[in-house]
Amino acid sequence: MNSPIHELAQAAELIATATAAIAGDPQLPAGHAAHAAWLVEELSKELSRAQLHAADALRRTGAHKLDAQSLQAITQAGLHPGDLSATAGNTTAGRTHYKKSLDVLVNWLNLPLSTARDRLAQVDNLIAQVNDAGERTAPRLAVLAETFTTDADPRLVLSAARQIQTVRKDLDDASCTTLQRDCAGFMADPATARRHIKDAVDQSVSDERSEESLLDEIGVYKRGTSRGLCSYLVKMLPSQAPLMDSLSEAMDNPKTMAGNRDLLRAQATGLFAEAQPEWDDKSTMPDWAQPGADDGTSADAFGTVNTPAGGTSKENSGSTTPEPNVSPPIEELRPEVRHLLGLLALLRSNGPPDALVRNTDQIGILIDYDKMCQTGRDFAVTTRGIPLTAGEARAKVCTAGLYPLVLSGQSKILDLGRSQRLFSKAQVRALRAVHRGCGYPGCTMPASRCEADHLDKWENGGRTDIDRAGLWCEVHHIARHCGLFHAVIIPNSRPLVLLPLELNPSQKLQVNTYFMTPAEAQAAQLQTSIATQKWRDGTLDVEIIEP
Repeated sequence: MNSPIHELAQAAELIATATAAIAGDPQLPAGHAAHAAWLVEELSKELSRAQLHAADALRRTGAHKLDAQSLQAITQAGLHPGDLSATAGNTTAGRTHYKKSLDVLVNWLNLPLSTARDRLAQVDNLIAQVNDAGERTAPRLAVLAETFTTDADPRLVLSAARQIQTVRKDLDDASCTTLQRDCAGFMADPATARRHIKDAVDQSVSDERSEESLLDEIGVYKRGTSRGLCSYLVKMLPSQAPLMDSLSEAMDNPKTMAGNRDLLRAQATGLFAEAQPEWDDKSTMPDWAQPGADDGTSADAFGTVNTPAGGTSKENSGSTTPEPNVSPPIEELRPEVRHLLGLLALLRSNGPPDALVRNTDQIGILIDYDKMCQTGRDFAVTTRGIPLTAGEARAKVCTAGLYPLVLSGQSKILDLGRSQRLFSKAQVRALRAVHRGCGYPGCTMPASRCEADHLDKWENGGRTDIDRAGLWCEVHHIARHCGLFHAVIIPNSRPLVLLPLELNPSQKLQVNTYFMTPAEAQAAQLQTSIATQKWRDGTLDVEIIEP
């Protein structure tokens, strides 16, 4: 039976051989390429777990005390360990090359110092700590440490541990344990786990911060110029963010004045053309410098009159073709660039300061009526997934361009039945407010760029009702009609999604939680888990919608 050392050495050689074969095979079948990519990611997961256990082994065995002969034997063995007794090593109480495990990671294994420190910190968080007496004690983050031993993606566990570590001093033990459980729960949906973990960690700290401390930090901070670019940092309250979001949405929508593609294209073309005109630009030349109108002569930069050979100006001879003014198609611009152009256009607006018109952000606020009545807190969230305090929600009622969404128990007010094929503006607004984005799991397309979809085909008697409507981005709208996934209707729920077997081996019903708050995402994941189990048990009325 091979030892772990032999197995690791063989694994390293096998990976190197397989990688070279993949890289050098021009006839590699597409299926094999996809399988190789899947296997490499699985290896990456195991490698991230192995790195932590290897660092723990270095520390608990005192490997930094190995003498010079032992280190030399290991180096010579390399990927061919051979007789393990030769590399077992000898530790000494005398002086060695390294004083501690960190030195071994940095100076022998050549890890960056920050990486080595992080790795040992994660050993403390997820495997075991070491007290001043050198004794191993329980890991710092017990719940995540247990999750690290399961089939959860260890990379997600490490990410959560790093983030919780940064706020640990601000949390009591009970809050820290609850936060760990929440983060572990989010890992059931890897597509949105990182977003919800970050939001949960941020919220755990922000809930404890006073209003005064928040107001002390808001503002626009100039970060200076680096690598040819000027950087500004903008910090604002959650209640102020919808105004920025509404500007971004307007820029992304070609049907709005702010998103006018011709104007944006002109701005994009002029990004590097805001300097003064060239000296020979005829549109800005004085009269005395303009080309002669009567005799075909022109004045050069020093006022000297020149007559081209043959009496014809080269500029007017038609022998040259002006270079076209090339600008990238506006949809090829990154959204971040479009948003910057919109902000700059807003700042360039003409008019005296006292004549500026106050813009109100069009914002949808979803209110949990039961929670509002029961607790009076954590009941309001914007349609972009930003939680609002009770005070912020009240302020928005006074200052923002709120739009009411009135639904009876059966949503009859917004139902059009067979009277109209296309969804009305009110219906689309309601769908966008409730769904907040594309319904496909993990999709990050906001609702403003999504399309309402008849789940029941109109030609087959489908009705234009919001309880039979989905909201998808253009890509996933087409994908649904191509049969690449199915929408699923269950009682008292938004449409769920059933991905095909090759993407969802467990055939679990799913919902996109990307735009939800951490609390909403937890509730949604619980709901889909319960619905999936009831569906398998045959106790839930499930309707799988055909393409």
